[in-house]
Amino acid sequence: MAYADRFRKILQSKKAELEQLIHTAQDNKAAVELDQTKVGRLSRMDALQAQAMSKEVERRRRLELQRIEAALQRLEDGEFGYCITCGEEIDKDRLSLDPSTPQCRNCAG
Repeated sequence: MAYADRFRKILQSKKAELEQLIHTAQDNKAAVELDQTKVGRLSRMDALQAQAMSKEVERRRRLELQRIEAALQRLEDGEFGYCITCGEEIDKDRLSLDPSTPQCRNCAG
């Protein structure tokens, strides 16, 4: 059971870190000021680009959070470490690199 506990701790730590990052990044999604008398055109374009990048980073963080939550659920269900596609055991080295991975190397492509 130490195997499962080790990965559970890693996944829970990553989950907490992502949740904190998502929470602290809320300011970066704020609406961009459109008043050109306050902000120049180029500065506004930079702000729009930064806002778009921030939204994409948050989208990716939320996807990673979903993968982690799914892996934690597989741990609870006793299915962790097995490919969700073919059912074969996922290589320990692969899980060590990414404990949230749901597929073996063959099925992942």
